[in-house]
Amino acid sequence: MKYLLIVDYRPGNDDTPMEEWKPAEVRAHMDYYNALNKQLEANGELAGGYALTPPPTAKTVTSDGSTPAVVTDGVYPETKEVLAGFQVVDVESEERAVEIAKLVSQVPGPGGVPLAQPITVRQVMYEFSGE
Repeated sequence: MKYLLIVDYRPGNDDTPMEEWKPAEVRAHMDYYNALNKQLEANGELAGGYALTPPPTAKTVTSDGSTPAVVTDGVYPETKEVLAGFQVVDVESEERAVEIAKLVSQVPGPGGVPLAQPITVRQVMYEFSGE
């Protein structure tokens, strides 16, 4: 079963924006993700994942197919539930997906303290084959 582990911009126990972290704190944060992803890959549980650029770099595209598409910059800044990154895990059970989400939630933030960041776990309902 595949599950999407969603990381968004909701803060955990520290809401300091990453732009204000010390470079070593950002490096430790990303190193944690890299180490966790390598472990999941070695276990055959990581199907993919990416960290995304900040919301202001996003584009929102709306099209009905008959008129020119409407393209707007960014996403709505009043929400913190904007996708920051994600992992797709291929595991035997929802319980294992939740165990992995707990590890993702523990990513270090400022001062090396685990962020306890909320991670959303959603089972993949349908996988597009591209065929």
